[in-house]
Amino acid sequence: MSFNITNYSFVRNKLLNKEEIAFLDVREEDPHAQEHPLFAANLPLSRIEIDAFGKLPRKDVSIVTLDDGEGYAELAAQKLRGLGYADVSIFEGGVQAWKAAGGEVFKDVNVPSKSFGELVESKRHTPSLSAQEVQKLIDDKADVVVVDVRRFDEYHTMSIPTGISVPGAELVLRVPDLAPNPKTKIIVNCAGRTRSIIGTQSLINAGIPNEVNALRNGTIGWTLAGQVLDKGQSRKFKEVSNEISDTAAERARSVADRANVKCASFADVAKWQAQVDRTTYFFDTRTPEEYEAGHLPGFRSVPGGQLVQETEMVAPVRGARIVLADPGGVRANMPASWLAQMAWEVYVLDDIKASDLTQKGPWQAPMPSLPSVQSVDPTMLSEWIKENSNTLIVDFSTHANYVKGHIPGAWFALRSQLVDALGKLPKANRYVLTSTPPQLASFIAEEFKSLSGVEVYVLRGGNTGWTDAGLEIEKGATHLASPPLDRYKRPYEGTGIDTAAMQAYLDWEFGLVEQLGKDGTHHFWVL
Repeated sequence: MSFNITNYSFVRNKLLNKEEIAFLDVREEDPHAQEHPLFAANLPLSRIEIDAFGKLPRKDVSIVTLDDGEGYAELAAQKLRGLGYADVSIFEGGVQAWKAAGGEVFKDVNVPSKSFGELVESKRHTPSLSAQEVQKLIDDKADVVVVDVRRFDEYHTMSIPTGISVPGAELVLRVPDLAPNPKTKIIVNCAGRTRSIIGTQSLINAGIPNEVNALRNGTIGWTLAGQVLDKGQSRKFKEVSNEISDTAAERARSVADRANVKCASFADVAKWQAQVDRTTYFFDTRTPEEYEAGHLPGFRSVPGGQLVQETEMVAPVRGARIVLADPGGVRANMPASWLAQMAWEVYVLDDIKASDLTQKGPWQAPMPSLPSVQSVDPTMLSEWIKENSNTLIVDFSTHANYVKGHIPGAWFALRSQLVDALGKLPKANRYVLTSTPPQLASFIAEEFKSLSGVEVYVLRGGNTGWTDAGLEIEKGATHLASPPLDRYKRPYEGTGIDTAAMQAYLDWEFGLVEQLGKDGTHHFWVL
């Protein structure tokens, strides 16, 4: 199968002209995070079948696959072509060719959002307080409320003392209830810088009467100051009155109007959902719990704060259209105001009624038909293990999920490292493949059988099927046939991070504005 070969000037011109392009770094997340072009979204070869349809809804979008010379770009192009994508090219020479042509490369993940946050702070001089200043306010029992704008699980792991979990898009809606006295100081924190800058500036842009400051450098800054973080906290915002909600909606819409966010109707949505010559993403920006209780057909759950922080993870087609939905308006209009400044064509769906939220449950990623494979149910697999029938279980979940819990004796492997993994796996008469999500194992089975030359089964229901059957699991990184390249260890995650790595991360963030200037393809602007 032959593919078009493309280069730096093609990709750069697409970006400069704001034309649709899915520039896909198909390596695992860790090598991607070491260096990549600004708008090279990470869509690993390992997960193409389960991620492509949700992230690349238009089959004739211009796709360019990128690697660093490992051969993944061609393999990914083959898989994408097999899934029906018509316009797939390979970036010639990989990341090194991008650099040789004068292209800027960036470290870490979610770099478009993080660099945009630094640009906002440089333009608006977003106010902030040091960790020591905030600690003194808390110690003095000052009239202050600390709001943590990260995901709840991040907050639960470690948080600023007294902090309350208020994920980013909720701020303008929830802060007036948490701090009804306009003399109360508001401190906004995240792990590093981006989400606290965007959160603080959101409250300022919306005209909240309180004094608002970011916690400078977030939990990293707190740790570097030698101060103690709380662990395991569960303080959350509460529901607000109609009066507060209505005022917040007016404030948010005013900000969106100033950012030139457009309004959409249900007729627009119907037209765009049927459109074949343009990519449109449809996101519900409320909490996952609200989404699962009832949502609009065709909309994916992406809480607004994380959408601004991780845009390319759910919308890898640069130049696409984005439509946001929140019946109350606030949590769609505030993220929309930021996406507009990040040069997205963004709309907010108006006049949503409770009766329109006809679908329930979590978002189901669209996927291709599963290949026909031999399968085994959890009960039978449990019997095979007890019989000591020389059956080996191979788990293709993310390394993080594998460590949290896997079938006893199972080995972890990455699909992209399959040849190497087979050399490290114990020999067996029979292999059983499992994964979370369960469909992934089915897409790997044929390739695994071809390479191993022995009988291969897929566990019916994957790891979820195993636990649903009441069978035991074990935890930890017990048997690794592949290195955990699928997850880049963020310097701000967890509680045992080296302080030098934290400081290096902050230094990197400070340099992002300069890198943006060198890159020149972003079209970002600041309200």
